[in-house]
Amino acid sequence: MMLKFIIPVFFLSVLLCCSHDRQLRVFDAHLHGDPVPEKQLSNLNANGVYAIAVSTSWPQQLSYQTSTELTILRGLFVPCPIGNVPYSQQKCFEDGKEWPDVTWVEQQIKEKKIDFIGEVLTQYYGISSSDTSMYPYYALAEKYDLPVGIHTGSAGPNHGCPNFKEEMGNPLLLKNMLDKFPKLQVWLMHGGAPFVKEFIEMMKTEPGLYADISVLNNPQIVPPKQFDSIMRVFINEGLEDRLMFGSDDADIKMTVTAVEQLNFLSQSQKEKIFYKNAETFFWKRD
Repeated sequence: MMLKFIIPVFFLSVLLCCSHDRQLRVFDAHLHGDPVPEKQLSNLNANGVYAIAVSTSWPQQLSYQTSTELTILRGLFVPCPIGNVPYSQQKCFEDGKEWPDVTWVEQQIKEKKIDFIGEVLTQYYGISSSDTSMYPYYALAEKYDLPVGIHTGSAGPNHGCPNFKEEMGNPLLLKNMLDKFPKLQVWLMHGGAPFVKEFIEMMKTEPGLYADISVLNNPQIVPPKQFDSIMRVFINEGLEDRLMFGSDDADIKMTVTAVEQLNFLSQSQKEKIFYKNAETFFWKRD
């Protein structure tokens, strides 16, 4: 009788040990610059992050370099309301312009300094993501097969963008642009909240769309019960293969834990969200 009891306990202990020691892998698909990037990147790496998609002011952007510990994909803010990065308010570009010269952008792409177009800040500028002002940049992204990340949903306080319009963050506004650029690889940032219904409609209508869940997984902004509810809807709608983790500069351990605590997700689903979907989107696109 004692042997029958010891064997199951032994195997249970092994399983718990292996689960505890499992190396967490995280691809952060939504990150911004930090005044002390070395400290920021070290903290990310210490918490299982091995790849990031970062967008910040152009001078700071160039200081982010891939290392043996961390793969870095660099984006391009466009447009920059009143020439500044929202919230941090440093100049996007050294000349202080809101819209970077398209010829210059193409040259940076050719020099491998830009890996994606984003964060697209049309909402902070007060216009739609399908505004024709963005078309030259979308055309470049399509030409060079670069992903495009578009801000959707709401914004926090003190962003410093007087023309910000929440209604311009409705994911449905993307339709005209996707019709114009059908080959463009796009991800919607922040899961569209509070436009969750519209977000789901776009995701189901456009099977090539991906999304990151940054801000949603920040319990200091979105209560855990609300995050749980939104994620259940996303999963029930069949979106588990197109949701990507993002921190948006929130505490990495806190945002990772928020996803880990979604008990209705299987381990396989969590791995998709933490890194597998992002690898597919950024690295394994045909």
